[in-house]
Amino acid sequence: MEELVGGLTIWSIIDKVVAYLFIVLLFWGGKNKFGKKDEFNDDFLSLEVMKSLRGFAALGVILHHISQEYFFQEEGVLSVFVNAGAFFVSIFFFCSGYGLLKSLDTKKDYLKGFIRKRIVKAIVVPFYVNVLIYGLFMFIVKMPLEKLQWVTNLSGLTMMNRYAWFPIVLSLLYLVFFLCFRFIKNRYVCFGILFTFIIGMGVLFSFVGHYAWWYGPENWWMDENYWETSFQWWQGEQIFWFSGEWWANSAPAFLTGIVFAHFEKQIVAFFKKDYIVKFHVLLVITALFYALSEFGQSKFGYWTEWNGNGPEIDDKLITYFCQVPLFSVFALTVFIFMMKYHVSNPVSQFFGKYSLHTYLMNLAAITLLRFVEVPDVLVCVGDVKNNLLIYALSVIILSVLLGVAEQKITDRVQNLLFVRKKPVVIDRTWTLLDDSDSKHLACVKDEPGTNGNNK
Repeated sequence: MEELVGGLTIWSIIDKVVAYLFIVLLFWGGKNKFGKKDEFNDDFLSLEVMKSLRGFAALGVILHHISQEYFFQEEGVLSVFVNAGAFFVSIFFFCSGYGLLKSLDTKKDYLKGFIRKRIVKAIVVPFYVNVLIYGLFMFIVKMPLEKLQWVTNLSGLTMMNRYAWFPIVLSLLYLVFFLCFRFIKNRYVCFGILFTFIIGMGVLFSFVGHYAWWYGPENWWMDENYWETSFQWWQGEQIFWFSGEWWANSAPAFLTGIVFAHFEKQIVAFFKKDYIVKFHVLLVITALFYALSEFGQSKFGYWTEWNGNGPEIDDKLITYFCQVPLFSVFALTVFIFMMKYHVSNPVSQFFGKYSLHTYLMNLAAITLLRFVEVPDVLVCVGDVKNNLLIYALSVIILSVLLGVAEQKITDRVQNLLFVRKKPVVIDRTWTLLDDSDSKHLACVKDEPGTNGNNK
């Protein structure tokens, strides 16, 4: 790319403009209490504010996925989003954990029918609707999948949509939450079990790795000839569950959300006294944890397979444990900041409403638009390298269109499978990482403000 002034290129300028516009969204509709002593946003944990925050996170995840495309990384466009995926997802995990425990504490018999309504209906059904949609897409374009792969993909044992790891992790966390709080009275024991399970997911990834390293010759993934002559489809990247750090590294925020909900009054009261000092202490702690995370990734790293020394499980484990403190505290820091400043605007509200399905259909949009060429016009979307901005905007728009369409299909399937006993009109939208039947997701029509990926 030809340089302009001072080493800048047109793409580096566009990269800065996109980052600037994203920041502008954080000021549009802002509610500021900074500089006002003893004044706080008492609604910083309200449905509307949380929905807006999830909307920002959902848009951030989409931009993160786009930034992973080769040509974007080559030109440095959307560079600020390349490593930001886990931060956005940790927001969703925090909101989900918070919503679960608050609903448990405020709703009578909340755990009754929990698996049916909040796991099967709200998570499993949308997941398999998405699997079928992607399966139909692959069948239409004649994707060369083996018969066994069709079976395992459609069953969910392997990944039809590699971005759909999130509903799987969420289902597991919901199930552990249910088992703990249904059969164990001591909440501290429940917290301990959840922590152990979440850490176990990170350890599991460290052993699974990114490839089926345990099959074939040593370091087979570094041998081009092996890929061409001996490679089996199930040996590849993002095929099996937990074959990627993104399955586990941001999940600690789920427990943080639960613990925050349990101690909400005490935590909020604590920060209201000498807020500025305590918030800055929290900010410094978060920065130190960020430095620890960066150290782990630079010194050890997750993609250790490419060092030529086998899977190097120990390096993955060290990197994971270097990230656990950061993603245990990051979302908490964001919410404590929101005690003084938060934002709600039409863009964040919209993405908050359709977050799950725009996320799930994002891969389809990215894939389809790689191959779209429009004749007799000045540019072709499919010519990604020369049309990065048009491609990125097209991906966002198509992700939204496909996501809204998928949500409507999912709603119909849910209505067919789960007949309501009471004629109560509710908003059935299930957003990314939200409790499907709590005040943070669905409520009666006359209650204002309804609505409940790294990779």
